[in-house]
Amino acid sequence: MQTSSSVMTPIQWAQKACEALMAKFEPENLPPDRFHYHQGVFLSGMEKCWRQTGEQKLYNYMKRWVDSQVLEDGSIKKFKSDELDDIQPGVLLFTLYEQTGDERYKKALHTLVPLLKTWPTNPSGGFWHKGHYPNQMWLDGLYMAGPIAVQFAKTFGDSDYVDMMAFQALLMEKHTKDPATGLLYHGWDETKEAGWADPVTGLAPEFWGRAIGWYPVALLEMFEYMPEDHRDKAKLTAIVQDLLIALTNYQDPATGLWYQVIDKGDRPDNWTENSCTALFVHAIAKAVRFGYLDAKYMEYAWKGYQGVIDTLKFDENGNVVIGNICIGTGIGDYAHYIARPTSENDLHGAGAFILMCVEMNLAVK
Repeated sequence: MQTSSSVMTPIQWAQKACEALMAKFEPENLPPDRFHYHQGVFLSGMEKCWRQTGEQKLYNYMKRWVDSQVLEDGSIKKFKSDELDDIQPGVLLFTLYEQTGDERYKKALHTLVPLLKTWPTNPSGGFWHKGHYPNQMWLDGLYMAGPIAVQFAKTFGDSDYVDMMAFQALLMEKHTKDPATGLLYHGWDETKEAGWADPVTGLAPEFWGRAIGWYPVALLEMFEYMPEDHRDKAKLTAIVQDLLIALTNYQDPATGLWYQVIDKGDRPDNWTENSCTALFVHAIAKAVRFGYLDAKYMEYAWKGYQGVIDTLKFDENGNVVIGNICIGTGIGDYAHYIARPTSENDLHGAGAFILMCVEMNLAVK
């Protein structure tokens, strides 16, 4: 394998990542075999890349995957209606409905999003992450349900969804934020029944990188569709600011990357992880672009961006290889996160990378 050259622009890297995955999978074969956020985050990145480049093949690829999953009557061929992870890819339907006017995309949105109105909740009203994880709130869940619900509210005029997701975001931060570090624990079980839950607080034991990444990425997506004068907007903005500033304290000064377990970079078995770094870079750069963070924070974003670029390789066909991506991970202790295998060019890692690159491209302009 050759190592990467860093002369490409961020949007060129985003396109290279899209092309690497397009070469690996026909859209209908993107794993797993259902409507799921692995495809959703990758194709969300691809959709943003298409908007910036006008590359029609990117739009066509995204549309082919959605069309392989959404039936003519707007029902979804295969998804788990009790898992937030399987709501997220619905964000792709807005673009397709806007571009084509095809009613089945609108019907599919009305299949997915209203599920949130009867979603099971913990005693405080927080969404269960999955049906088989009763009462567990995971940081990841805000990315799975927040952006789609708030965009749905704006598109179809139902403001209840904005209030609902603002409430979820505030509840999550209230219970997972660590006052000492400013970081958010991976999850919270109000009933304290999960094996990982602290018996007193119900909190997960660690600050896991990618989970923390989904949370500000989700809020910044939600802000694109949330009314500026919403009663919770100022509080949510302050949460994004505080979290992203806290994260800058944990960036590895040597590589620019962040660690798998964020606050324990001094441990010899901890390791730097590309997907969380990409999400943090995306969020910092977007928060600067929206005026929520001072421009001086772009120094951290560029350092993180370059850190990820420096890890890239190319395969024998010239396709980019994004490594150091933690595979999908439940909540556990330090040893659990450290022992997780890594993958190359997996969908949510590639998706995080593309999101980073499209946002950094806007910073270049």
